[in-house]
Order: sequence, then structure tokens, then C-alpha cells
Amino acid sequence: MELFFLALLILTLMAALGSGYPVAFALPGSAIITILTAATAGYLFAGDTGAYFAQGNPVQWLNAAVTNFRGIYFEVERDTLIAIPLFVFMGIMLQRSKIAEDLLIAMAQLFGPVPGGLGISVVFVGALLAATTGIVGATVIAMGLISLPVMLRNKYDVPLTTGIISASGTLGQIIPPSIVLIILADQLSSATDRAATIRKAEFKDATGLSSLPTEFDLTSTSAGEMFMGALLPGLVLVGLYMLYILAVAILKKGSAPPVNYDGKYDAKFFRRVGLVLIPPLALIMAVLGSIVLGIATVNQAGAIGAVGAMIMGGYRLMDGKKGAYYPALLCFASLGALAWLVSNFDINVKLIKDGEDAAVIAAATVAVFFLLVSIFWSGLRVYRVENTLSQVMVETAKTTSLVFIILLGAAMLTAAFRAFGGEDLVRGFLLDLPGGFIIKFVVVMAVMFVLGFFLDFIEIAVVVVPIIAPILLADPSANITAVWLGVMIGVNIQTSFLTPPFGFALFYLRGVAPKSVQTIQMYKGVVPFILLQLAGLVIVGLYPPLVNYLPNRINLTAETAPPPRNPRIQACVEHRLFADYDAHGDALRGHIAAARSLDISYLPKRQRDALSKALAAAGQTFEMAANVRAAGSKLDTYIPGYRPMHRRVRSLEGKARRIGKDIAELEQNLRRAGRDNQNGNEDADDLRRDIAAMKADSQALLVQVPAEWKDARKRYLEVAKAERSARLKYRRTVDGAYEPLAEAQKIIAGVDKLLPLQKPITGLHAIAATSPPKEAALAIREVMRAVGKVPAANSIRSRLSRARRALRGRNADRQKAAQELDKALAAFAAEVAWRSRAKRQLLAGLKAYDNAIKSTIGLRLQEKLPKDVAIDVALCRSVHRDISLNF
Repeated sequence: MELFFLALLILTLMAALGSGYPVAFALPGSAIITILTAATAGYLFAGDTGAYFAQGNPVQWLNAAVTNFRGIYFEVERDTLIAIPLFVFMGIMLQRSKIAEDLLIAMAQLFGPVPGGLGISVVFVGALLAATTGIVGATVIAMGLISLPVMLRNKYDVPLTTGIISASGTLGQIIPPSIVLIILADQLSSATDRAATIRKAEFKDATGLSSLPTEFDLTSTSAGEMFMGALLPGLVLVGLYMLYILAVAILKKGSAPPVNYDGKYDAKFFRRVGLVLIPPLALIMAVLGSIVLGIATVNQAGAIGAVGAMIMGGYRLMDGKKGAYYPALLCFASLGALAWLVSNFDINVKLIKDGEDAAVIAAATVAVFFLLVSIFWSGLRVYRVENTLSQVMVETAKTTSLVFIILLGAAMLTAAFRAFGGEDLVRGFLLDLPGGFIIKFVVVMAVMFVLGFFLDFIEIAVVVVPIIAPILLADPSANITAVWLGVMIGVNIQTSFLTPPFGFALFYLRGVAPKSVQTIQMYKGVVPFILLQLAGLVIVGLYPPLVNYLPNRINLTAETAPPPRNPRIQACVEHRLFADYDAHGDALRGHIAAARSLDISYLPKRQRDALSKALAAAGQTFEMAANVRAAGSKLDTYIPGYRPMHRRVRSLEGKARRIGKDIAELEQNLRRAGRDNQNGNEDADDLRRDIAAMKADSQALLVQVPAEWKDARKRYLEVAKAERSARLKYRRTVDGAYEPLAEAQKIIAGVDKLLPLQKPITGLHAIAATSPPKEAALAIREVMRAVGKVPAANSIRSRLSRARRALRGRNADRQKAAQELDKALAAFAAEVAWRSRAKRQLLAGLKAYDNAIKSTIGLRLQEKLPKDVAIDVALCRSVHRDISLNF
């Protein structure tokens, strides 16, 4: 019966959407109707309102939907959606202030003489508008009104013209900042949590271990990572569009003729083009650059974009009037002053020490004041000129409300879909497909592509993604990243704007196109661009670094980058280091030999032994690295023959486990049927037959497991364990080679902190002899605290501690305290003697050795990766790797 109500849910939703009922109400309405119908039927026919739910009851699922509502609006951690109204405001403001129109005219004049240049300029401007607005309707309408008449007047092929405008307008869905990327990031955040739970359960089923290793766990994505991940794929689409237009213009004469500019390409022309082009580019750099550099979050970057768009609108709406650029110039001057102050001074109100600090704070305050004046001035202009600000605010509120209402409705629909076992059904279907992850992924992408013919991108993102994303993300055979999956989905559902019959870009263009442009011509024109989008999807799918590289690079080079010892990056770090050992091994051995020649005979035994062991471990590094490679080579040799058997067996076991879950559900129904007085025996007999048949199916699956499976699995575990053991030995060796070196430098340099303590320690003799014991003990404790800040000064501190103990209690022993203080002074003198000598004779050599090995042998113990290493590791991490053999 669960399948019946699942079908009823889908049919109700399709009927509501097909009848033109608003999407925002069709989504939750179909969910509520189906849940209430199932609950009523369960109460009437089975005496249990939850009888026809896959699990739980209607109250639980309605509560789950409400929880999803609350999560969208009220969870502090999920603040990504705040950026939506900010970017919407930014886009509508730029469109209403005619900056988009200026861009199109200027670029058309610049590229016009090139074959297909007018079309290329439309694509170029579409990409710029995508990076500043992200709103398809505004972009398509603006370019349709401005460029369509010009292209038709210059005898451009009609289908090509409509295809160029429609496709260029959709670039805002994949080139950041994009609303769809923000929504996908929000949906994938929840999907990643569910996928992690699924993966942990699979790992436990396969290995019996309840703890999933960190390197096999999943990480979520953010809107900022989605923006960076989508940047290169978006540029790939722009390049494909431009190449296609240029090819058509060259191969099909007359379809996209060059358009000569009547004016002169002089300094005045290029100054005007620069004035039109530079401000939007500066805004793009401010928005995306602030995210990339870690200066601002996505929400803060959205605020930057909204304010920047308002300032640009302020001078554009006053174009030709006196003082049009005054607010913008005041803004740039204020920002320049602030940038100079921040780069040259530490601006912190809490750290004011003298008059110079106060003057810097005052100057920064003045700069901020004038910045606020420029923003208020621009806002006042935008408000007064044609009531633009009010219109933009109203449109922003409408668009944002539509997005959020659909999100809320989709949360309830997803809860209902899970209530009737839909997610388990989809997961079972995908897992049963032959061919592994690739087939599952292709099927999902194909379904989304088809849905794009009928549904809007928001509906696909909020309804389909929560269902299929956890299944794809949990698959260890591909081990894809959430950002890659999100960008692939984003590129795919971008086609929904072009695919008839409900391609919204076509609707927008149809609304502003003249009657001479036939709808069938528009359909013909978008077909090549749909194929180009699918080609872009294939390119991104086959080369994941296009998506993963930028987010990884930003993450690994940021101030908050993970340390080199992070388990997730260890394999890639070692891959780079082993290559460095091959290239610079002789030089490293020379540095190690030079360090061994240093005289350390006068060091205390503990420090001397530690340094000797560290130098010996450094010499073993190359042997340990060779052992890792040898063990890895054995593993790589064994895997090709083992992997097919592993996949087959795990597939059979997975199917058997799913059947086992179905058996457990039927057994629960059997117990329920036994309590039903009416037709109880007949229902119980049917259930018993079903259970017996399913147990037979499960047994039939397990019988297909090859007889040699256990031996093959045992051999794999042995080889994999040997490889892991070799890596652990290598890591312990390099840690042991560097940690004592760093510690020795710290101890030797500590003599500078030790020397000022001679007088306080010497003065304790008089205090211990003349002051009351309690006061003397307190004085010793203060000196002990100072000594405790000096590295490895325990020999002094322990003697001071004994002297302090001698003065405590009723029977204070001043003589013993004096003896211990003498020993403390002797220990102090000894520490100062060897540390001073080591500082003169040894420290420089140790530092030179440290500089020579800290980026290789000592890399694991550094705070963060060097930039060149981080770049290599980012590229290495950008490739998806099969980890399913560990499951």
C-alpha cells in the first residue's frame, strides 16, 4: 500500500502542476493531501493511522515537515539563504539602471567588425551580466529588447539570433554569483549529512567496524565553494558558445555577418568602453574576490554586491547631469583611504596606546563616515529618479518570496516522499542498476534533463536533489565531492530554461520579440545551444578538476587551511613529497650529513640523544618512502584482478541486506495481522508466503558469492594493511626526524628568556631567610611561573618547587629551602652555560638544517602547507578516487 500512496503523491503533484496551480502551493498541498488520505485509510481499514506508511506515522512526518520549515528559516547555521535577496537586489538594480543596456551597446560596437562579432558580444555581455545579476528573466529581456532588433537589422539568421540571446541569458544560473548555486549548496548540506550516515552504515556492514576513518568521510559544501567550483565550468560554456558562433559565421556565409561601426576607434571610444566595462568588472572582482580571499562570507559578499550596484545605479541614472559621479568618486576615495590605513596600521579600538593609534582610528572613522555618505547619497538618487529603488525593492521581495515559498513546500513534499518509502525505492532502483556509479549518475542526469522540459530549475533543485544526492554522494566507488555533484546538477538543469515546451528563457524572449520571429524558429535556434550545454556537462564530468581545483586551492592556501597532518590530504602530500625526494634526495642527504657533523657533545644527555635519534630518523626517510612505494605497488598490482569480484560480492550482499529489511518489515506486518480479528489468518498466510519467497531470494543471491571470495578478501586486507603500515612507519619516522629539531631550537633560543631570571632567583635566598615562610613560598611560586615559561627549564623549576615545599606547613625548614635554592642557582648556571654556547655555536647550523628539510621531511609538522605544495595537493585532491575496496 505504501507504493499506492507514493504513486498517489506523484500523480497529485503532476495534476496540480499540469493544471497550472501555483508551484508554491502544489508542492505542500499534494504532500498534505496524500499524508491525510493514507492516515484516514489506515485508520478505516487497518485500525492504525500509520499502517500505510513505510515507517512512522502521519504525525511524525508532518512534524518532520514542520522541522524542515523551521530549519530553513530559524537555524543559525543555515544562513546561506540570506544571500538570495542580496544578489537578487543586485541584479535587478543593474538591469533597471540601464547598465546592462550600456554593456550590450558598447560590446556590440567593439566586436561588431568580427564575423559573428555581434553574437559573440551578446555572449560576452551575457557572461558579465550573469556574474553581476544571475537573474535569467532580466538578462534575456534586456538583451532581447536591445540586441534582437540590431541583430535582425544586420541580417543575422533568426534561429541563430534567438538561440544566442536565450542561451546567453541562462549563463546566470551557473556563473557565480547564482541563486541556483546558493539553493543547491543549501540542499546539498542536508544531503551530505544523510549520505555520511549511509556510508557509515555501509562501512559497518562490510567491515564490522563502527568508526569510519576520517579520510573516507564526506564533507559538505558551501555557497562560496559552489561559486568557485562553478566558475571554470561557466567559462567553458562561454567558450563553447563563442566558438560555435564563430564557426557558424565562417562556415555558413551570411548567417552572422560582420557589423561595421560607423564611428572611429579612437581614444574617446575606448575611454567610453572602459567607463562602461570597468565598473561591472570591478563589482564582480569585489564580490567574488572577497569570497576567494576569505575577506567576506557569501552573505557579506552579497551585501557588497547590493551596495555596489546601488552606487553604480546612482551615477548611471544621473548620466549627463552635473555631479553624476560625485557619490561614486567619494565611495572610491573612502575605500582607498580605508585600504591604505588597514594595510599600514593595526586598526583596533581596544589596542589604542598613544596619539598615533588614536589618530589612525579617527582617520578610519572619517573614511567610514564618508563611505556611508556616498551610499546614502546614491540610495537617495536611486529613490528619487523614476522611483527606481522602490521598484527594485518590490521586485526583490517578489522573487525572494517565490524562492522561499517553493523551498518550504519542497521540504514538506520531500518528507511525504520519504514517508511512503520513496527514497528507499529510488535508492534500491539505482543500486540495482548494472555498471556501478557511472550508470547511476547518467540515469539521474538523464531524468533531470527530461524533467527540465516541464519543471523550473528551483523545483528540480529542491524536490529531486534531496532524494538522489545522498545516494550518489554515499557511493564509495566514485567518492565524488558535494561541490562537483552540485555543479553538475547546476549545468544540467540550466538546460531547463531552453528546452521546450516550458523553457522559461524562450517565454521571456517570446514576450519581447517581434511577431516576425516565429516560435518554431526560436525552438530551432536553441537546439545547438542545448547540445553545447550537454557537451559542457560531459567535459566537466570527465574532468572533475574543472570544478574541484579552485575550492581545494582556496581551502589549502587560506589562513584557516588544514595542517599538513590532516588525514584527508595525507596521500596527496606524500605523493608530492616522494617526487621531491626523487628530485632533491642527494641535496637532502647532504644537509643531513652536514647536520650530523655539528658538535652536540656538550648538550645535556636528553637533548643530545633526541637530536641524534632525529638525525638518524632523517637518514631513514628515503628507505621508508621506498617501502611505501613498494607496498603501494603490490596493492596496485593486486587490485585489478580483485576489484571485479569485490564489486560483484558487495552488490549481492547489498541486495540481500535490502531484502532482509523488507523481510523485517513484512514480519512486523505479520505480527500486526495476527492482532487483526477480521481476515487475520488469510493475511498472515499471505505474509508468510511472501516472507518465505523473499528468504529464498536472499539465499539465492548469497549462493552466487564465489567460493574463493574469502581468500581473495583476506589477501587484499593483508596487502592493504601492509601498505597502511608502511605509511604509518614513514609518518612516524619523519615526525621523529623533525620534532626534536624544532624542540631543540626552541630550547636553545630560550636562553634569552632565562637570563633575566638570574636576579629574581638569586634574590630568593634573602626572601627565604628573612620573610615569613608563607610569603617566601608565594615569592618562590611567582619565580616558578616565570621559569615555567622557558622551554625545558624543569631542572630549575623542580629545585624551586622543593624549596617552596620546604617552607610550607607548620614545620618550615629554612635551611633545606636554602640548600634547594643553591641547587636551583647551580642548575640555572648550567642551563645558561650550555644554552649560551649552543646559541653561539649550534643554533645557526640547526636553523640552516631546519630550512633545508622543513618543506620535505619536516612538512607534516608545519602549521600549513607552502603555497607550491598546496597547489599540487589541491590538483591531486581534485580527482575522484575509488575507495570502495575499503568497504
